[in-house]
Amino acid sequence: MIEDPLNIRDRSTPLRVLSRSDLAGVPITPGDVVRAVEDAYLAFAAGDSDNPRKLSVANPDGWSVSYAMLGRDGRRRVVAMKTSYKFDPGHDRSTKRYYTTITLYDDSTGAPIAMMDCSRVGALRTPAVSALLVRETVRRGAESVLLIGTGTQGRNALPHLLAANPQLRKLMLYGTHPEGLDAVHRQLAEHYPHALLERVADPKVAAASADVVLATAGPGTEVALESSDLAPGSTVVLVGYGLAPSALVDADRVIATSAEQMALTGTDMVGPDGTLRAVDAELPQILSRRAVARRSDDERIFVYNSGLVLTDIAVAHALAERAIAEGRGTEVPLWD
Repeated sequence: MIEDPLNIRDRSTPLRVLSRSDLAGVPITPGDVVRAVEDAYLAFAAGDSDNPRKLSVANPDGWSVSYAMLGRDGRRRVVAMKTSYKFDPGHDRSTKRYYTTITLYDDSTGAPIAMMDCSRVGALRTPAVSALLVRETVRRGAESVLLIGTGTQGRNALPHLLAANPQLRKLMLYGTHPEGLDAVHRQLAEHYPHALLERVADPKVAAASADVVLATAGPGTEVALESSDLAPGSTVVLVGYGLAPSALVDADRVIATSAEQMALTGTDMVGPDGTLRAVDAELPQILSRRAVARRSDDERIFVYNSGLVLTDIAVAHALAERAIAEGRGTEVPLWD
């Protein structure tokens, strides 16, 4: 029996596996991440890429939830599958387990590029998306930003925000964890050593004068800014927690990365009538100038940041290229 040459070739192709530690020290600037994410959105808006709806399954008792996301980046000629699995039976840190990976394939040669841990990808992709959302929705003359939360997203928020919005000069931070507060300062200083960051004791007082509010806190936060706490003309971005439903209900305009994803994951922001406010425009269409984000400087704009796997692909591909060039990772003969 003559063996199919395609099968022989497939089995001789190794798969590069990039672990969390392999990716931890790979150099990439906030500006590089922002550009990669913006390019992914523009390709999607132009119809060059595909981003199907994610699949999910959950344990009926609430112990676990998992997702699978497939995407094709037509400009990079990369196809990828991202998977996420969270095991959380006790709903506390002692029992919680979370694993996320992404596998990249070269769609011009058919060769696998890498299978990699996706935690750093998400840690970089989300603040880059927020930075673009702010750039497109912030009012003219805006200078101040309030960051709520000091977890992974909070720690990466400001360097990416400033990469896309260098005019923001007054930086305010609210958090309750000393280690997180120090980490936010360190991350900012690494990329913007001369930037000044003020820690505030009362987020409501700070929000009253903030042009931008980034809500990146975890679910345990006691902060829930109401629409009445927000400054006229402000842009508020919900990444995690920190905003009350009224911030959405009473907004003059609602922007999202994806209206479909907001409808699925934003149900905790429904109004008093039990319905979720409709989205006025999505980021891909705004970036491609097919939709308008802000119409006047006095509008209060609510922004919902939910990820598209295409942005994960863009950041993962950039990290993988750099990591492989440095000889990082392990080649596994998976198909031998």
